Amino acid sequence: MDRSFAGRLGIGSLTRPPARGKARSRRAVRGGAGRRAGSNGRARALDLAIARLLRLARASAAGLGAGWAYVRAHRRLRIALIATAIAMPLLGGGWLWLRQSSLVSVQHVRVSGVHGADSGAIEAALSSAARRMTTLDVQTGRLRAAVASYPVVGDLQVHTSFPHSLSIRVIEQPPVATLDAGGVKTAVAANGVVLGTARASGALPTLSSKVELSPGERVRESALQGQLTVLGAAPARLAKSVERAYSGPKGLTLRMRSGLLAYFGDVSRAHAKWASLARVLADSGSAGASYIDVRLPERPAAGFPAGVAPPAIEGEAGAGEAGAPSSSESQETLAEGLATAAGGSASEQASGASEEASSGEGEHTSESASEGEGTGEASGEASSEASGETSGEPAE
Repeated sequence: MDRSFAGRLGIGSLTRPPARGKARSRRAVRGGAGRRAGSNGRARALDLAIARLLRLARASAAGLGAGWAYVRAHRRLRIALIATAIAMPLLGGGWLWLRQSSLVSVQHVRVSGVHGADSGAIEAALSSAARRMTTLDVQTGRLRAAVASYPVVGDLQVHTSFPHSLSIRVIEQPPVATLDAGGVKTAVAANGVVLGTARASGALPTLSSKVELSPGERVRESALQGQLTVLGAAPARLAKSVERAYSGPKGLTLRMRSGLLAYFGDVSRAHAKWASLARVLADSGSAGASYIDVRLPERPAAGFPAGVAPPAIEGEAGAGEAGAPSSSESQETLAEGLATAAGGSASEQASGASEEASSGEGEHTSESASEGEGTGEASGEASSEASGETSGEPAE
């Protein structure tokens, strides 16, 4: 047959496979070999695992056989094992029965640490929940749930006295400030928990808020959280002398009931700043000061209004400067000089506060008129700076 004729008819293409088909068949052969190799590897791994499990089972059986032979050879050991096997279920069941039996039921409950108008209700709720328990099965979570509606309860410490007595110590979170939101005043704790209107008091510092919160809710404003943190770190004597807390030109500012301003700046190192403030107030060199700056607690500064000369102090530290508190001195002891240094006794401070309230004018205006803070400062402070500081408090 002529080649050209065969080529035209395509006979050659029928007698030999195309190149593409050959490549495809080679890939199929290689893929099948790979799958067979993979399956063989998995089969070998499975065989090894089964062999190890069989060896472990044989070793365990041999060990149990040896142990049982040893027990059979010793009569006392055999009796002890049998007695233990019988006693364990009995002891377990007896313990479960005793935990819930009336033999250890709570009959006497003593609650301590509660104060205020809700103390009776808190004691009743805790006593009722405790009498449904036993001294061997005290459920602290149920006790906390019983007083969850009282935000003043921060934590509970429970102690049992076998067989029938239970003591509960309530750890309260006392109010550190009064939160004024649109004329509604409510007490708030240092951790930001709102305690309700019943615990609000004029003796607490006042904070301003734009959001009215219900008891049990938490303050979410970061500025208020910082103010509450600082007020919660205050020593007892100084905490009673704080009238307001607000954010001013020099950061967090506290206004005492005598009109004295304390610049804290921010919430960092709150305890060190309170100790420094107590030290300055207890120093006679700060008498008559209009402000005390404790933003750097190691170098507190006291500023005086124009026309008021600072008392003479020893050394060359400069007027209005005071040293940092020593670690051995107590904050409470240092704060005993507060009444003198801050401008009078507690009764005088209260009367001054009432006069300011009755004047009907803004706080910063009455301060400038009565104490002259807005006219200038001595001790190296510029008069314009003093005026800006005293007017930095937001008007009520």
